[in-house]
Amino acid sequence: MDQKELLNRIKEDNVKFVSLQFTDVTGAVKSVDMPVRNLPDALEDGVWFDGSSVEGFARIQESDMHLVIDPATYALLPWSPEERRRARVFCDIHTPDGAPFEGDPRGTLKRMLAKIAERGWKLNIGPEPEFFLFKRANGAGVHPLPHDVGGYFDFSANDDAVRVRTELMEALDIMGLDVEVGHHEVALGQHEIDFRYADALHAADNVLTLKYTVKAIAAQRGLVASFMPKPIYGVNGSGMHCHQSLFDKDGENLFFDDSDEFKLSKLAYSFIAGQLKHARALAAVVAPTINSYKRLVPGYEAPVYIGWAQTNRSALIRIPRHNEGQDKAVRAELRFPDPSSNPYLAFTAMLGAALDGIDNELAAPEGLNNINIYHLTPEERDEMGIKALPGSLAEAMRELENDEVIKNALGAATYESFARAKWAEMEDYRMKVSDWEVERYLETA
Repeated sequence: MDQKELLNRIKEDNVKFVSLQFTDVTGAVKSVDMPVRNLPDALEDGVWFDGSSVEGFARIQESDMHLVIDPATYALLPWSPEERRRARVFCDIHTPDGAPFEGDPRGTLKRMLAKIAERGWKLNIGPEPEFFLFKRANGAGVHPLPHDVGGYFDFSANDDAVRVRTELMEALDIMGLDVEVGHHEVALGQHEIDFRYADALHAADNVLTLKYTVKAIAAQRGLVASFMPKPIYGVNGSGMHCHQSLFDKDGENLFFDDSDEFKLSKLAYSFIAGQLKHARALAAVVAPTINSYKRLVPGYEAPVYIGWAQTNRSALIRIPRHNEGQDKAVRAELRFPDPSSNPYLAFTAMLGAALDGIDNELAAPEGLNNINIYHLTPEERDEMGIKALPGSLAEAMRELENDEVIKNALGAATYESFARAKWAEMEDYRMKVSDWEVERYLETA
């Protein structure tokens, strides 16, 4: 969609206001709203804003930033009232001299994708963000109460959760996501809505769209939607498994090799090897919160140990089965990202790790099929060379500090602002007093 087509669509849709959206380094969506009458000028000249208060953006003395609209990302916001119909477009961030801002997460991913475009490649990703729907607690409490009592793939004709999920899927369809399926997940109140894979930039845009659409529709129903990785102790957390494949300019899947046992090409094995090699540093970007590491523990289906397999869901990377003749369906499912991540930075880091494997022709280790890694002793895992993911955000950040490949993929500006935000988050957490500490120590200390 070009600028002329965008203006025609907006007129047809009777849009009154447009939200110009971008993300900070942590993945929080930011928005500058304007009456639709100002959009033609904004398309021509961009929109200035103060970036000094946006996490990971400019310092006070260089705060002016420029929003450049991407017309192809236009979508209606279906929950907005008819008389004040709103739409959104995603924007790229430029500096006052007109250059792309190096700390813009969307721009960071675009730069990484440009590198493989030079090779004639395209990265396709199919993310699967999971989320919880909670009833609002009485008063100011924050302890979550699941919205339903369903289980994995459960169905009930009178289930209110089904009605909410159907409403969510309808809204996402209106916003341009090619929704494939929605279903109840394992935990009470937990859901997943899957949409068709897309090129990595479009897929990242879709993740953000899904997250704030789910939150907006849930709020209208008096519910709280949460993409927190582990909101409830003792039950499964929410992940964002990412199905990945590389295609060439002719639409051929570069991961496919019919002669291989798992139908994987040499390039696919090197792609996997790169992500396994850098998994401990990659964790800081794809599982970037303190809470993420309460999901990545044994016993709740989330991967903990570094390896790949086809039949083993305890492995970090899984090769999903596909029907004979469906060579385009061959893909590598990375299972440890979660939906608290900034998808632009997560996909950037994932690709950076994979390219290191490809460019250095790394060989993937032996697959872990028919092995439940959780049942192995530490000694057995050591003997097999199976390493574990970091056990905390601090441990992951220290790994990232020492991984030049992932840091270079992010770029100096993005890495520095990301690291600053994450260490500040950990320092804030360190000083807080939790319910667990009060229950444990108030009367016993």
